[in-house]
Amino acid sequence: MNPDFTPLSALLGGALIGLSAGGMLLLHGRVAGISGIVGGLLHPKPGDVRWRAAFVGGLLVAGLLTVVSGYDSFVYGVDRSPWLVAIAGLLVGFGTRLGNGCTSGHGVCGLARFSQRSLVAVVTFMATGMITAVLVDRLLGGA
Repeated sequence: MNPDFTPLSALLGGALIGLSAGGMLLLHGRVAGISGIVGGLLHPKPGDVRWRAAFVGGLLVAGLLTVVSGYDSFVYGVDRSPWLVAIAGLLVGFGTRLGNGCTSGHGVCGLARFSQRSLVAVVTFMATGMITAVLVDRLLGGA
């Protein structure tokens, strides 16, 4: 576990995520679901690329600034290869896209709107993730 974690930092981070998702919805009428945003970049429609590229670019720049600043927010208590984590993240993204879902879209925006569909999706994502983590740990020795 990250020794710098505090409930206050978690609350502030959650508030920033909520504010950005709310701003995206209120100002642009778009749900801030990363799988859908990146999926739209893979199959672009005219006039739809700029905001998607800016969103993804902003995520990458924010992550880079966090790493460069020396703040060790990427320590999460499990020693894994960064490549393995990146590949796992991409597979999650492809899986949610194939299932017409999005972990961030349902988890942040959908639950905030009290969407029953999003509640079912989030419970399914979480249960599948937990089962997969246990299986990888038990069958593959933690990979």
